[in-house]
Amino acid sequence: MDRRNFLSSSLAASALSFATAGDLLAQAGSPADNSAPEYMDLRRYHLASGPGVKITNDFFADALIPALNRLGIGPVGAFSVYFGPDTPSYYLLMPSAKLETLVTADIELGKDVVFMKAAAPFWDAPAATPPYIRIESSLLRAFPGYPKVTPPASAAAKGKRVYHLRQYQSPTNMDHVRKVEMFHNGEFGIFAKAGATGVFYADTLVGPNLPNLTYMLSFPDMTSLETDWGKFSADPDWKKLSADSRFNLDPPTVSNVTSLVLHPLACSQV
Repeated sequence: MDRRNFLSSSLAASALSFATAGDLLAQAGSPADNSAPEYMDLRRYHLASGPGVKITNDFFADALIPALNRLGIGPVGAFSVYFGPDTPSYYLLMPSAKLETLVTADIELGKDVVFMKAAAPFWDAPAATPPYIRIESSLLRAFPGYPKVTPPASAAAKGKRVYHLRQYQSPTNMDHVRKVEMFHNGEFGIFAKAGATGVFYADTLVGPNLPNLTYMLSFPDMTSLETDWGKFSADPDWKKLSADSRFNLDPPTVSNVTSLVLHPLACSQV
């Protein structure tokens, strides 16, 4: 099965769960933006210490991100893992309004003469000495209530910032739907009130550990990250929301949490 047909089949399998989520959000009066939710390709590049790290960094900065922008993909986020397993690892966030653009990106890159020349040290590396161990990719769709990747203001000036990337895995599809609904019933605003800048909140359509959702928050530094999470946990609105009988279930709607702290690479547009 080719990649396009595989994605079509996978998206169809996810449609029922996502449609149910949409019905619940509409009933709850979600403050959804009128914009169509973006799609995102979130990639993890598992690296090995040595020359491959610099080759990959240069590939992002000099070849991949400029070429993705030419395809209409952006702003592109590029990050290194600061706190988390399997370091060194880089993460790449590729948002697009059009699913087809993401699905065909690698094919289109191969037609880009400027890209192919700049990408040669990474793209054409010998099989015996690849610059990475493995690349993993997940296809995400932004929540209706937070439809666009939103970089913090400090990103444009390349200011100091850290990112918290979190994935919530749910034990069942309905638990996943309830957790998505919970975000639309106040969680976005509670994060913002605590000082955490939401970069994206998204449903995972294709990838491992389904069903799950993934979101990213931005903070000026590690001290702010810890302080603002404390504000979030202590917020009366959060306490009320988390005690709501729709979400305060036993067993809970989230069965496993993956939590990473990321630093932006110099080339990151997020």
